[in-house]
Formats: sequence, C-alpha cells, structure tokens
Amino acid sequence: MLVDAWCRPVPAYYFLPESRDLMSLRSNLKLLAFSAILIAVFAAPVSAETPLHERIDSALSSDDPQFEKQAAAPADDATFLRRITLDLTGSIPAAEKVRAFVADSSTDKRVQEIDRLLASPEYARRMQYVFDTMLMERHPDKHVPAKDWRNYLRHSFRDNRHWDDLVQEMLTVDGTDEKTRPAAKFLLDRELKAEQVTRDLGRLFLGRDLQCAQCHDHPNVNDYLQRHYHGLNAFLSRSYLFRDPKTKKTSIGEKAEGQVAFTSVFTKEEVKTAPRVLDLPEIHDPEIPEEPYKIKPAKNVRSIPVYSRRLQLADAITSTENQAFQNNIVNRLWAQMMGRGLVEPLDMWHSDNPPTHPEILKLLTAGLQEQDYDLRYLIRELALTQTYQRSSHRKEGPKSTDEPDYRVGLLKALSPEQLAWSMMQATGVRERTLAGLISKKMKDDPKNGSKITAEPLWQEEAVHDALWRNVDSFTVTFGSVGAQSSRFDASANQALFLLNGPLIQSWLVPGGNNLTARLKKLESDTEVAKELYLAVFSRFPEESETNQVVEFLKASQLETHQGIPELVWAALASDEFRFNH
Repeated sequence: MLVDAWCRPVPAYYFLPESRDLMSLRSNLKLLAFSAILIAVFAAPVSAETPLHERIDSALSSDDPQFEKQAAAPADDATFLRRITLDLTGSIPAAEKVRAFVADSSTDKRVQEIDRLLASPEYARRMQYVFDTMLMERHPDKHVPAKDWRNYLRHSFRDNRHWDDLVQEMLTVDGTDEKTRPAAKFLLDRELKAEQVTRDLGRLFLGRDLQCAQCHDHPNVNDYLQRHYHGLNAFLSRSYLFRDPKTKKTSIGEKAEGQVAFTSVFTKEEVKTAPRVLDLPEIHDPEIPEEPYKIKPAKNVRSIPVYSRRLQLADAITSTENQAFQNNIVNRLWAQMMGRGLVEPLDMWHSDNPPTHPEILKLLTAGLQEQDYDLRYLIRELALTQTYQRSSHRKEGPKSTDEPDYRVGLLKALSPEQLAWSMMQATGVRERTLAGLISKKMKDDPKNGSKITAEPLWQEEAVHDALWRNVDSFTVTFGSVGAQSSRFDASANQALFLLNGPLIQSWLVPGGNNLTARLKKLESDTEVAKELYLAVFSRFPEESETNQVVEFLKASQLETHQGIPELVWAALASDEFRFNH
C-alpha cells in the first residue's frame, strides 16, 4: 500500500539505480529506497587564476587516478534543468521550458540558464524559504510576523546583500525602527532567552552546538568548552526584552552593568569571562564614563547604555578572524546544492569530525572572502561545477561506501515548499492562476495592465500572494519544527495528504487548461505519456515508460479521461517526483 511505502524511512543520502521504472501506475505505488555514500578524496592545489568551479572539480579528482573513470557522466539536459530550477527557484520547470532547453544546441546554454535563474524573482523567493527555514526553523511567530521577516529576506536576496551585511543587521537592530524591525526577528522571537539564543548563535552562525557546554566542558567533544558557551552568552547577558506600554510592541533594551561568571559542575571553580567568540580574544568593556547611560532605566522606559555589549556581537561573529563563521555558511550552501555538507551534521564542527574534503573547504572560504561574502557568486560557482552537474546514475565503482566522494550526484528530498510549488507547476495550477490574475489586472487597469503584467516580478509576487495558503498546507504536513534534517522521514499523515487530501484532489479535476484537461484532449495514449512526463518529471518518457502508460490506460477498463486523474496522481506521488536528482 502507498501509505506503508511512504512511511518507510529513507537514508539521508542516495543515488539513483540504473532502472528508471519509477512509477507503479496503480494504487500500490512504492517509494524507492535509495542508498549511496561514497569515499572521501583529498585535493591538490590548483592555480588561483582558474575559476573557482574548475578548482573545485580539480581538487576532488586530482589525488585519485580512478576518479574520472568511476565518476558518473554529466546529467542529461532535462535532468540538469530540473535540478537547477528546483535548487535556484524552488519549483520544477514548465514543460515548454524543458522542450526548448533540450532542443537548444547552444554550447553555453547551461551557463546562460544558471545566470537567468539567479537573476529571476523566483531565486529571491527560494532564498527566502531556505534562510527562513535555516534561521527560524519553522518556529511559530512571537513578536515579528513571519510575513514581514520573509519580505525582508526576499528583498535582501533580490538586492544581493552580502551575508556578513545581513548577519550584522540581524544581530544589531533592536526592533524599535519599523523599517528594520523585521531583521530583529532572530533575537526577538527567541525572546533573548540565554540558553536558546546562545545555542542558536553557535549552531546557525558558527556550526557548533554548544548546548552541552553550558554547565561544563562538553563530555564528548573536546573542542567545545564551557567558556565558549558563556563567552557568547556574555554579549547578550545585559540585554532584555522591553514591552512599550503605548505601542504594545517588544524591543530590546540593555543595562550598562553585569558580568558573566560560570562554574563547572565538575570542578566547582568559578570563572569570569568577557564577551568572546570561541577562542578569539575577549572583548573587554572600555572605561565606563561617569554617566553610563544614554537613556537611564526607569519604569516603562527602555534603557540604552553608552557602551553596548550586544552591539559588539555582530562585529565579533562576522570578523575575518572568525574562521568558524566562514566555514559554517559555505558548508551550508554546499549542502544545499550538493545534498550533503562537507561536515555533517552541519552544526557539529570539531576536530574529531573534520570536513571530508578540507581542500574544498579552503577553496570555498577563500572564494567567499574574496567576493566579500557574496552568496549569489558562491551558488553560481557551485552550480557550474562538474560535481554539481553529474548524473545520479553510477557509471562504475563501489555501490555503497561510508563517505561521499561526489563521483555521483546525490539525491535531495524536496522541501515542503519545493513540493508544493512543483505540484502546482505540474498540474497547471500556477499557470491557470497567473492567467486569471493577468485577466483581472487588464480589466481593472486597461491603460497600464499590459505593461504591468508583463513584468516577471509582478507575476511572481501576484502568483505567490494568490497561492501561499496552499504552500502553508504543505509546510504543516511535510515540515517539522526545530533543527532541520536532510533525512527523508515520511509519515502516515503525509501519505494520507497525498492519497486523499482535498487540495491535491481538486488539482486533478479537469478544468481550463490544467494538466488533466490537456491530457484529456490528446488523441493518443502515446501523446498522453509524453505530455505527462514533460509536465511532471521534466523529461521525455522512455519507450518502456510510454508502454507502461498505454497499458495502464487500457487495463484500467475506464474511459481514458476518467483514468487520467489517477495517472497524474500516481506520477505526483512517485519517488521520482519527490526528490531532486
């Protein structure tokens, strides 16, 4: 049964088997269990004049004479287009885009497509989802509405604001200015609770989960010391949440005094610490002036000191001396694009868990620093690598090993947002919604409607505003609150959502020019197979798959148009659709 298959745990990292018989077109669809993991390879230095993406590929292969022989071939054009469109826009490509891209004979069409997607409004929306999930981990709203925070992220990525600049703003704003208030969500919605904020600063910006170093040095990780935890905590120990009695809004206030001291439960020795990031030098308070406050503490008054420890945090975190900050973001972006981090788990960097490919890490961090923390640049370079563009089908070599060697493309389970937008793209919901919005705008504004609706930014925002509730339904069903995992762990609720959910069932009802309506109009079952595979799987079907569709429609003993919704549903619920491969 589908429910049973959907609920089986799937390993975190996968490769595709040679067989592409990925659909069972009856109700007993099964999710394919994938496994793969590869052997680490260390790299040799390459000339810095070579583009970063070429140096990455060279570093992966240079120390292993068998690498090129065993590495998978480049993914075909249709697979590449689906992969890059999902990674950079959060949705599968339209069927007509697949046709055009496959037919294009330009030798640089992949580079052009990467650049086109990076410049699209959909890229900014995709990064909004990625960094919202990364930084807020799907926790419910408290003080800053998610809509405002996500708008802030999207506009920041649309403007290509650099990562250190974004982190600076998130850690310095106090929430009093409406223009910058959304950036304060990271601190405000954690309510400045010492344990949560300190742990999340370490995990999400430094790649180190220091939770178990609060009361003593970490018992299992020698690198995580109690002073690391309390050094971070010292930046915020004087800060507090202030609720304005007039506006009822919460912001951050700060006292001018207060020291941090800690005692190990083992040694009982008390140690004082000034603010510090890991093993970087302590940041000592300057000599306090006679009046230490700009605004003195008082009832219903938000105090502001002359010297703020909190405002030192952003500079300390983003300092060029802080290698952990650089390592963390390149590792997370590598994981986002390649399917697994150079260090896993992403928030467990330490000497006993080193990067699988240290030379790659050095190349990435050096490149990011040279480009002043330009994440779009780094994502582009990763997308241009042969490593990223490899097929998920092995050519030869070991079928399963303990560590990734990137000889083959790894599978990535679609996020809830990717799954929602991809299903709406495949079924024609997005296209039909956009057509309706354009028609309404033209009617409401006949003078300017044509010009306005031709703008990609207007189209993206209009469609998102019309369909975001659908995305939320997927997020509730397929998402999880807290630290995000790359594992694919399905549940009965997810299977039932796909099997009987009214939302998806409504998308399968033929209407307008949606997918089921288009398939219904086709004259032959062979054409049905071709259109189905282009719309759902972003590729042309193989002969055996075409035959499978034809046989299903005949064996269903139903009129073709009655069997088509079941056929579309089977494709949408299949393992091939559920993963980026």
